[in-house]
Amino acid sequence: MEAQGTISIRAFTSRAQIPIPGAAAAVTRPAGQGRHQLVALRITDENGLTEPVPLPAPLLSQSDQPGGAQPFAVCDVWVEHPDYRLLHVENVQLFPGVETRQDAELMPLPEYPEEGDMTVVVDVTPQPL
Repeated sequence: MEAQGTISIRAFTSRAQIPIPGAAAAVTRPAGQGRHQLVALRITDENGLTEPVPLPAPLLSQSDQPGGAQPFAVCDVWVEHPDYRLLHVENVQLFPGVETRQDAELMPLPEYPEEGDMTVVVDVTPQPL
């Protein structure tokens, strides 16, 4: 039996956190052998926000002992807009009964981008729980 958590994405640019409407946000789960399973695809609104995506998460009771099961599930988030670099956030942690808000700061593309300039990858390290 599993519980459920949710994730929403907030796309923005610059330190002023200017919202990016119309960005495509994909939520995926690890599927083994370097593959990803698409869970949901959302488009950001005028505030740069997506609708929440529900995902299974472990029950709280499964993580109440030290050394027990990992108390969270993980997913990856991919955010893309034609004017910005693709952002890939790996290992986003999802907790049961909690809405995770993943910030996605997108970097504008240079005028003449090279292939290596197209993607930014961020790896979220697990919380020491």
